[in-house]
Amino acid sequence: MAANSSNTGNKSSSSGGGKQSGPSAEQVVATFQRMRQEQRNMASKAAELEMDINEHSLVIETLKEVDPSRKCFRLVGGVLVERTVKEVLPALENNKEQITKLIESINTQMQAKGRELTEYRERYNIRLVGEGEGEGQGQSAASSSNSEEGGSKSGAGVLVS
Repeated sequence: MAANSSNTGNKSSSSGGGKQSGPSAEQVVATFQRMRQEQRNMASKAAELEMDINEHSLVIETLKEVDPSRKCFRLVGGVLVERTVKEVLPALENNKEQITKLIESINTQMQAKGRELTEYRERYNIRLVGEGEGEGQGQSAASSSNSEEGGSKSGAGVLVS
């Protein structure tokens, strides 16, 4: 550590010499929480789109059973328009396909975000509250009591609630 201090002596003192090695624990936690929130948002959006697909499927099945020349109404951009079933049905099926592709894309992004989160957790030794309670309880209890007192030995692990 003394070697690091002497090497950073020429840099401005506002840079916080010891923080040159990596982000602070608060920054690590904030970044981890942001990444988790992004993943949750993706999951929420995927669930919302799944409900849209279910609604589209229900409407498509209903419209397949009626006369193609029958009048139906469709909400387009907040405006209710009058069309026939034969005009609306292909558009609904196309929308359903597009939503399905979007869900697949979101699921791929969620998996990538999950891998990114796992790598980030491993890089900064992040442990979630309640995780791994069965293995090594004595060690985690001792390290958590040390960190509560402000006397963390290594400072390598970060506990996230």
